[in-house]
Amino acid sequence: MTHSTASTEDIYKIIYTEHHDPYAVLGIHEVKYRGEQCIAVRAFMPLARHAFVIREFDDGRIEDYPMQRVHEDGFFECLFKDEETTFPYKLRRETFDGAVHLFYDSYAFHPQLTDYDLHLFGEGNHYRIYDKLGAHYRVVHGIGGVEFAVWAPNARSVSVIGSFNGWDRRRHAMRVLGSSGVWEIFIPGIGEGELYKFEIKTRDGHILAKTDPFATSMEKRPRTASVVHAPPPFGWNDDEWLENRQTYNPLHEAVSIYEIHIGSWRKKEENGVERSLTYRELADELVPYVSEQGYTHVEFLPLMEHPFDGSWGYQVSGYYAPTSRYGSPEDLMHLIDRLHAENIGVILDWVPAHFPKDSHALGWFDGSHVFEHADPRKGEHMDWGTLIFNFGRNEVRNFLIANALFWIERFHIDGLRIDAVASMLYLDYSREDGQWIPNEHGGRENLEAISFLQQLNWAVHSYAPGVLVMAEESTSFTGVTHPADNNGLGFDLKWNMGWMNDTLEYIEIDPIFRKYGHNNLTFSLLYAFTERFLLPISHDEVVHGKKSLISKMPGDYWQKFANVRLFFGYKFGHPGKKLLFMGQEFGQWTEWNHDTQLDWVLLDFDAHRQLLTWVRDLNLLYRREPALYEDDFSWEGFQWIDHQDADRCLLSFERIAADRTNRLVFLCNFTPTVHERYRLGVTEAGTYRELLNSDSDYYGGSGVGNYGQVATEAVPLHSREHSLLLTVPPLGVLILKRDRE
Repeated sequence: MTHSTASTEDIYKIIYTEHHDPYAVLGIHEVKYRGEQCIAVRAFMPLARHAFVIREFDDGRIEDYPMQRVHEDGFFECLFKDEETTFPYKLRRETFDGAVHLFYDSYAFHPQLTDYDLHLFGEGNHYRIYDKLGAHYRVVHGIGGVEFAVWAPNARSVSVIGSFNGWDRRRHAMRVLGSSGVWEIFIPGIGEGELYKFEIKTRDGHILAKTDPFATSMEKRPRTASVVHAPPPFGWNDDEWLENRQTYNPLHEAVSIYEIHIGSWRKKEENGVERSLTYRELADELVPYVSEQGYTHVEFLPLMEHPFDGSWGYQVSGYYAPTSRYGSPEDLMHLIDRLHAENIGVILDWVPAHFPKDSHALGWFDGSHVFEHADPRKGEHMDWGTLIFNFGRNEVRNFLIANALFWIERFHIDGLRIDAVASMLYLDYSREDGQWIPNEHGGRENLEAISFLQQLNWAVHSYAPGVLVMAEESTSFTGVTHPADNNGLGFDLKWNMGWMNDTLEYIEIDPIFRKYGHNNLTFSLLYAFTERFLLPISHDEVVHGKKSLISKMPGDYWQKFANVRLFFGYKFGHPGKKLLFMGQEFGQWTEWNHDTQLDWVLLDFDAHRQLLTWVRDLNLLYRREPALYEDDFSWEGFQWIDHQDADRCLLSFERIAADRTNRLVFLCNFTPTVHERYRLGVTEAGTYRELLNSDSDYYGGSGVGNYGQVATEAVPLHSREHSLLLTVPPLGVLILKRDRE
């Protein structure tokens, strides 16, 4: 080694990527040399045979100055003895194979993150941290390039590796910014489409190659590199939609959600091989289908990047990156824009409860437990073989809350369905005695997760009014949809898993025995207004041996369809917003399989087409009648007529609009018996029209009904002054409304 103005220790730390601040050694520096003020330019270029400093002067002169090889591994230095202040420059590298590279030096640029950014991130309140961490194209002093920043608080050193530097960690070692744990470097001359990862040297010297937690684009699986994504801004056309959303209150509007898994909704054959539709193809096929069927929203199973198709997206490795399986981020934006153009909201399944152990992702990120708890009794999900976020760590909370806001801001998402909330709320979730740690009060509640959910809901509702946040929560935890300042979690809606389980259990019973399970139909009304509920029949109910919805139904072919129509009619009458998983709307016989498309060929058969028409007409009625959605969360919007006729398996009730005069009557018959001259009490006198009859031959029924309308008689019944004399169809539901004309 020849003499250098840098210390021998610093040089070796640079060579072996051990330095926490390579900028203190590399780049341009004012130094003392033999008692005189000088300027030193230092560079580490492992593949260089010769290196030069290139200066461009104000008068247009360009001079090159040879650099001295200080160390044989490629540490170079050039000393300017007649200069006292730093100056702009480039480097030229000539490699052993004769190639010449001219470039700006990364180590000549100051950090782009401010102390305020780092302070907010450290306290967990930088809700736009995604604009700072990750990879971002920037123009610094007129020079374009990519700034990389990553949080790795316990790393010994961090480097950017990628297609632009031969995946060599020595080429672009990063600096740590104070005590923040954030590492940063600006690499000029690169941009859109570059592949990269962060290579981390742990405290004990192990080398880890990690994808960027804040990457906004990633390679298509099974490849795992992050991708620099710096396209021009997307041309959205939904300004009016977003403006209206700010004053929109979905709790008092119709919400009928079509839940889909993009990869298996519909496939296309190319060269004899089936593939999933792209985001742009879905814009042409899914959007008109959802619009025609009358849904108000679509809900996508998780679209964040994930390594394993069989996880359905629920084991996320790239929280900020839309999966590349179906196209680019802009392609997804195009799909959402098209949905908004048809007045269809977009809900995204979001998974903050856990993440996979894949070596390239978040787990053991810098050689320590950065994102997850160190103690497996809090940090590992035993059922799913995944890791649990450390919700007590400010930076982790910030990572997740900013991610929720990222999808809302960047992709114009209208709602988030939070997966597996129950697993977050309880420290003993799916654990035996001795496998969990009580909280500070000795209880089983996860106080850190509860605080995180409250902060999440506050942030979303504060920064994005009108956006729905829904909890998949299956326990009796109190206050899921109550305000956070009143000891609640602050969600807008909670999935009513009790209603789902009870109703499915009932409908699967042979009608002969249904009278013994009548309580399963009525029990949900004992708690229906303790929370704001959504009624789901989701993907989880049609997999893993549970059978498809129509296959669950008892009876012969005709009865199965009749039961499904009845079930859907009852669901649309029951208080609560609605959700239906794809394939149920036309009677998919087989369980959902994420590897194959839905059985669209079934629509060649009358019964399946008629079921699809029934669901469409229910959606259209639901959206048209305020009684079905304006007051979903109090007894003011619902009244039993007769819920005690268990022997005949009959159930009747009213739904009531906010004006208290607009009412709909539901009469459900859960047996295949026709009831002639059945008397039903009603609140108001007049002529009642059959708005819908699930037994109409139009829907594949037997055609039993009341010729479209029936008039009341002055015969009191069911605590009402008037009544109707009806013919009740078998395995059918009647929806009636008084004709005010």
